[in-house]
Amino acid sequence: MIFCVYLPSEIAEFQATKLLCNLFILLFIPKKLEVTKADVINEIAEKTGIDRLDVQASVEAFFSVVKNSMADGENIYVRGFGSFINKKRAKKIARNISKNTAIIIDEHYIPSFKPSKVFIEKIKGSKKIG
Repeated sequence: MIFCVYLPSEIAEFQATKLLCNLFILLFIPKKLEVTKADVINEIAEKTGIDRLDVQASVEAFFSVVKNSMADGENIYVRGFGSFINKKRAKKIARNISKNTAIIIDEHYIPSFKPSKVFIEKIKGSKKIG
């Protein structure tokens, strides 16, 4: 699945791509050690001039689409940013230490994010925190 973000018409197409990348760079290269969703929403609203409630609705819709699509077994590819993919975990035998018994864990899928080469290069070139 290719995911497209539709933003208000005031923002040109090239700015929309830049905005999406900046949204997630905020999550991975924060100015402080932790960035909450509210911090991301406030910064996007401040940088774009879009009403905070509209930005919040867009961010919530984006996360909802990602979660629902991945729950349906679809992968999401965002060019220049990265991929949200379902990784398959094989069936395995684990051990319950307290009861000393073997437990069979069936094969299952876990969500994963794989950054694009552009994203990785931007992170490599950034200042390290901490």
